[in-house]
Amino acid sequence: MFEMIKAGGWLMLPILLCSVAAVAIICERFWSLQRKRNCPENLVAQVWHWAKSGQLDANRIASLRTSSPLGRVLASGLVNLRQDRTIMKEGIEETGRHVAHELERFLTALGTIAVVTPLLGLLGTVIGMIDIFSVIASKGVGNPTLLADGISKALITTVAGMTVAIPALFFHRFFNRRVDELVVTMEQEALKMVEVLHGERERPE
Repeated sequence: MFEMIKAGGWLMLPILLCSVAAVAIICERFWSLQRKRNCPENLVAQVWHWAKSGQLDANRIASLRTSSPLGRVLASGLVNLRQDRTIMKEGIEETGRHVAHELERFLTALGTIAVVTPLLGLLGTVIGMIDIFSVIASKGVGNPTLLADGISKALITTVAGMTVAIPALFFHRFFNRRVDELVVTMEQEALKMVEVLHGERERPE
């Protein structure tokens, strides 16, 4: 493995750094985008229970805000509970945009890695081919084995770049889909809470 990296030249270094960054982002996003961490079950039912029993005070709202991203969205609506429904929904939507932005953290970097690493690999191959043709121009093609060996080394960076880019692209799209699902769930849960607390629904399902 070390010999292959060495043969690929100095462009293997940024490709390797990109691979390390991609693995770190993927692991962090798998941990951070778990459904139970972002959208705990029965949270709206808990809020409804607090409201019905008269326990929905400032301390409950503060603890709800720090419990999860969904709790933060719901808490932004609860602080305007005595206001008009429109004001309550505006607070929820504003917080929801901030939460959605935070859920997308590092995904731009992962997408950039998926785009850049094949280009780095291609650049390494082009540089390698230029070196090979320079040797051919000066010494001819008297040794086909040496020529084939040079070409294989020139292609190493392309292989390395594609090896990093393919999983990075896959997980970038996977996590974008996960974020979309979480945002939709938060919107549904927030709307359910508004309807319940304003008497438009008997109780959360």
